[in-house]
Amino acid sequence: MQFTVTILGAGSATPTLGRHPSAQLISYENENFLIDCGEGTQMRLLEYKIRPSRLKAIFISHLHGDHYFGLIALLSSLNLGGRTDDLHLFGPRGLDEILLLQFKYSQTPLHFAIHFTAVDTTQHTQVFDHPCFTVHTIPLQHRVPCAGYLFREKLHKRKLIKEKISDQMSYECLKKLKNAEHIYDESGAILYNFEEYTLPAPAPRSYAYCSDTRYYEQLAEYIKGVDLLYHEATFMEDLAQQAYERYHATAKDAARIARKAEVGRLLLGHFSSRYKEFSGFLQEAQSIFVATAIAEEGKTFAVQSTST
Repeated sequence: MQFTVTILGAGSATPTLGRHPSAQLISYENENFLIDCGEGTQMRLLEYKIRPSRLKAIFISHLHGDHYFGLIALLSSLNLGGRTDDLHLFGPRGLDEILLLQFKYSQTPLHFAIHFTAVDTTQHTQVFDHPCFTVHTIPLQHRVPCAGYLFREKLHKRKLIKEKISDQMSYECLKKLKNAEHIYDESGAILYNFEEYTLPAPAPRSYAYCSDTRYYEQLAEYIKGVDLLYHEATFMEDLAQQAYERYHATAKDAARIARKAEVGRLLLGHFSSRYKEFSGFLQEAQSIFVATAIAEEGKTFAVQSTST
């Protein structure tokens, strides 16, 4: 099953030409989910030929403008486009008030329902239950209430070996085999051993999005062993003190968390506008955690299992 992350924006608060505020698209099979929605996100979706109408849910990390100023525009366009399907929206308390006031004073009646869930940014809690995966909040340390999001696949069923399946096997029999259950005959002997008729299920995959946060070690506990981690890296190490005071992280901070959490791969993003290129970020991070890449805008990263 497809499980990918497309980087729509990886810049920080101050805008620059050719760089966009935070936004990422999670694609799982034929469904799309948005994490953060900085200014111009809907234009980025159009640029990459992604239909905004296919969005199932939106997750906002915190209420600094570079992470949600594009939300009202996106919702308004969905409304104008005739959307009628419900939309799930997750974010810190207060986001619902902002949207209600905006739509009230612009006299914009929505033609679709928004189901808003106010997340507790201090807790690691499940907030969304999809048939194929769950989403948990990740408490972060920022100047305002802020939470990351952890997407974790549910356990897959074992795969049937088609060549070994016979017409005598009922649907219930096949279902049990896929669930790793033996089939017994009337005497209690094993009739069908699930290990002979099925293949092991692929390992479940996971993706963690850690938005604005300064370094703190407890974060590693929430994201232990994830396959792909996105962690902000607003500054390089020469501005480490400034990063900490502003509740942000450096590239080395992100790499330290990735190493401590034993993740599969690390993506760096949320770069300060003072930096014109990112090779220095990569060098600093890879000195601590080799499997590091830059969250290049427009690039799609596959979430792949790194379990051994």
